Amino acid sequence: MMVEDRAPDPQEARSGPEFVALLRTLKDASGLTFRELALRAEAAGDVLPRSTIANMLARASVPREELLAAFVRACGLGPDQIRDWLAVRAELAAHGRRTGPGEPSVGGPAATGALFGEPPTVPLPGPPAPRRRIRVLTVATAAAVALAAGVTAVLLVPGDEDGDRANGPVTGPVTGRTVQLRSVDSGLCFSEKRGTDLGWLYQVPCGQDTIPAFSLLPLGDDAWRIVTDHPVYDKGCTGVIDQAPDAGAPLQDQECGLRGRAEEFLIQPVGDPVEGYRIRPAHTRLCVGTENGSVRRGARLVQAGCAGQDRGKLFSFDPVAPG
Repeated sequence: MMVEDRAPDPQEARSGPEFVALLRTLKDASGLTFRELALRAEAAGDVLPRSTIANMLARASVPREELLAAFVRACGLGPDQIRDWLAVRAELAAHGRRTGPGEPSVGGPAATGALFGEPPTVPLPGPPAPRRRIRVLTVATAAAVALAAGVTAVLLVPGDEDGDRANGPVTGPVTGRTVQLRSVDSGLCFSEKRGTDLGWLYQVPCGQDTIPAFSLLPLGDDAWRIVTDHPVYDKGCTGVIDQAPDAGAPLQDQECGLRGRAEEFLIQPVGDPVEGYRIRPAHTRLCVGTENGSVRRGARLVQAGCAGQDRGKLFSFDPVAPG
């Protein structure tokens, strides 16, 4: 059960991103995993899949009312605290920003009524967040994870230290091969984080134990699908979370076929001779890059604007040596 003095105060949030950051803090304070939160929500009569929690905590906008209530209830908060969170959420949803703690806030708790027996005043909820790809953990796949830590470095193309490959040769998209997606600017490569089921992608040293394995499936007219093969969670596809149209939306690996054109990418050469390739989500024509254009290891990969000849949005598809 949540220790109440460890729960953050939603009144501290003045914007959507700050509100979601407090939700992440609340989740950490609860000490519960995504699976445990989903089970607690189910026991309370709520529907709160693990993938929905992950997507909610990855966004910069406030979640839907019923999703927020289910989440904070699963974290162990009581009715009064749930009302507080919903009141702040309603104010942010209506006005985008709110005043600081102790000052009169815009809006009020009226939008929370639907969950407590009063007439609702909130618009109809948006579409449900997509599921993370089906994940089946067996004894064999668990053993494969342990084994992968010992063999991956052997399978990768040599010269993989942080930054060593930033000026290396550029390779275009190829079919029938496992590839690493390398940033021309930083020399870092796409990878998920081990031990999580979020599916978010980051840039890490290419010689590190990167996962999943990536390959490219041509769709015609310069469009490609970036197919993934995870040592634990099997096949999937890279796409933009929730089919989001806005810059800053993160890339995520999950089941194929859930996000329409948001998991199709236009791969286009830049420069003559070619300096690198832009990866552009087909549903927005934005460009794949890192948050805030960071060249640091651990930066999350997102869709961003395509202005200028930004080398941070140019990539190489380096074939992985067979083995």
